Amino acid sequence: MSTATTTPSQLDQLKKFTTVVADTGDFEAMKQFKPQDATTNPSLILQATQKAEYRPLLDQAIAEHQSSPLAGEVLVESILDRVLILFGQEILKIVPGRVSTEVDARLSFDAEATIAKARKLIADYAAAGTPKERILIKVASTWEGIQAAKVLQKEGINCNLTLLFSLVQAVACAEGGIKLISPFVGRIFDWYKKSTGIDYTGAEDPGVQSVVSVFNYYKKFGHTTEVMGASFRNTSQIIELAGCDLLTISPGLLEKLAASTEPLTRKLDADAAQSLDIARIPCDEKSFRYLLNDDAMATEKTAEGIRAFAKDIIKLEALVRAGLA
Repeated sequence: MSTATTTPSQLDQLKKFTTVVADTGDFEAMKQFKPQDATTNPSLILQATQKAEYRPLLDQAIAEHQSSPLAGEVLVESILDRVLILFGQEILKIVPGRVSTEVDARLSFDAEATIAKARKLIADYAAAGTPKERILIKVASTWEGIQAAKVLQKEGINCNLTLLFSLVQAVACAEGGIKLISPFVGRIFDWYKKSTGIDYTGAEDPGVQSVVSVFNYYKKFGHTTEVMGASFRNTSQIIELAGCDLLTISPGLLEKLAASTEPLTRKLDADAAQSLDIARIPCDEKSFRYLLNDDAMATEKTAEGIRAFAKDIIKLEALVRAGLA
């Protein structure tokens, strides 16, 4: 009697090569697709708090501060910090690994303020019973953000450097001993598609090529910083990056991968990268600033991302003020 075999989904195939991370604030999606880790950002938290099932977390944070001696903007900031912690704790009940919690994007050019905020978030998690080993502090990949993350890493606070669009940003992170980076595949694709009119696919996608170059550079020179491709627009981009250390994927694309049984093979290979002819990139502050400035796409998308996240933080603050009123 023959036994029928089930063809594994592309999602299951991908998990053999790459750690899959959920790019969402939606708990139900995490339960469905069983990622190892999860990432959040101000935009995802804002979307979640506007849904009936997640609004109670915002209400809880506000209620906990009803008798607080804090007032004004300090009170609003404290409540928002608490919202981040509450979301993070709920996520960690679902995923076995880590959750990324983002520092206020408006601090992206202030290293000392970034360090202070990160320490507070880690302390708040600790007070809630969550060890720092399960937290990644997300910081924008500005020069100041990277310097802040270097300090935090030395204190044992692991960081996820986000809004990363260029090799020089990635190299600075690696030389700073940062735990993990999140190069933004989809946003790079968006910029090139808009500027050239070409709808790139597969290995020709500039966003894919950017992550491949970072991955190969890291493996060539023995950097231990983890590479987590992020911000995907389609499953083709994900399939081309099978073998990357981690990929953080939205629920919609996780669903498409789970529904497909097309073959998926490893595309990125750490051992093969070591034999590649790759030149080292200088990464002192002057070189960093010049090379980033020389890359129009990376300069524009980093600035645009910071503005967008800051805008959504302001919207979250408005929700808090409305709740207090």
